[in-house]
Amino acid sequence: MPDTTRKLQTSGWRRYLALPPNVLALSAVSLLNDTSSEVIYPLLPAFLALSLGASPFAIGLIEGFAESTASLLKLFSGYLSDRFKNRKLPVFVGYGLAAVTRPFLAFAGTWPQVLLVRLADRAGKGIRGAPRDALLADSVPERERGFAFGFNRAADNMGAVLGPIFAFLLVWAFAANANAPTIREYQRVFLFASIPVVLGLLVIVFFVREKHVGEHHDAEPVRLSLTGFDGNFKRFLITISLFTLSNSTDAFLLLRAVQAGIAPVVLPLLWMVLNISKVVFSLIGGNLSDKVGRKGVIIAGWSVYAAVYLGFAFVTAPWQCWALFVIYGIYFGLSEGVEKAFVADMVTPRKRGTAFGLYNLAFGITVFPASLLFGLVWNTVGAPTAFIASGAVSLAAIGLLSTVKAKKA
Repeated sequence: MPDTTRKLQTSGWRRYLALPPNVLALSAVSLLNDTSSEVIYPLLPAFLALSLGASPFAIGLIEGFAESTASLLKLFSGYLSDRFKNRKLPVFVGYGLAAVTRPFLAFAGTWPQVLLVRLADRAGKGIRGAPRDALLADSVPERERGFAFGFNRAADNMGAVLGPIFAFLLVWAFAANANAPTIREYQRVFLFASIPVVLGLLVIVFFVREKHVGEHHDAEPVRLSLTGFDGNFKRFLITISLFTLSNSTDAFLLLRAVQAGIAPVVLPLLWMVLNISKVVFSLIGGNLSDKVGRKGVIIAGWSVYAAVYLGFAFVTAPWQCWALFVIYGIYFGLSEGVEKAFVADMVTPRKRGTAFGLYNLAFGITVFPASLLFGLVWNTVGAPTAFIASGAVSLAAIGLLSTVKAKKA
């Protein structure tokens, strides 16, 4: 890939424009999809708790079950994209499912109905996630992989900046009392949420190209198994599972912000500030991991996560929530894209789809009990104890990560 390598060695903003077309196109799709999703997400906890009467346990059940479904499906979609050497089709189907299901939130009147819609939406994420990440990794040179994944996460998070802005404007436009929207007013906002993701489908059709990696004809067939991966990669999967046990749904952070005195109408702006932080630090984190190594950057990110959760245990004022949400964005910037680049570094190109599927399976094994247990502890003992416990588990995961061997790009 000599031409691509030469282009990526430019500097400044031209370096972003010199990224391979697939990286730019898939990043545009991520931006559009997350704009759609984030019109809904920052309003959902308040909608569930204040309008539908859902408890913290029910919110944990909804988000944990939905994210686990997505993670488990990523295992099979990643393997199938390796097996049939087709990544673009599952990417299109996954985003298409999101476009079809999200409008149904406009007709949900109970929290079990919200659960069904979220399950279908997250199933789309499960279908597209691993093939998309494998296609990104296939499309960029190894030494620029962190930069490419960081750019993709930054685009995704930019959508999460735009989505809350639109949500805030829509709430003000539709709600008679913006501080306490009715069920129908929330539902009208949700109805608009599918428009950007439909535009993303057009980008996939016209601008994303299948990328085939070279391989020997006598190569061992790809199998849905851990057998073909080394012990170091397996140890990393165990580490991800442990860390995810501390990583409950962010809906609890938004609910905690409401407890600290932030009005529901302001939640989209709080979410927007978080995602501005994510955009900035995703670009920094991915680029930094190419220069100093992935593992150290991930450890730094997880350490920030632990500090933020300990902070939320003792938050008492709105300004503290604003500060913690900004710091929380550093965690995402130093870990999300970098973890995926780390996975791609550890496996061969022809097994990347399966590897990303296993990575998401490791996440999915504990993401459901993480949110469920967090909600249960919140209900029975209180929010501070739940946040302290999560911070402690994340510190244990950092210790285990230190035993994983990093491979140079």
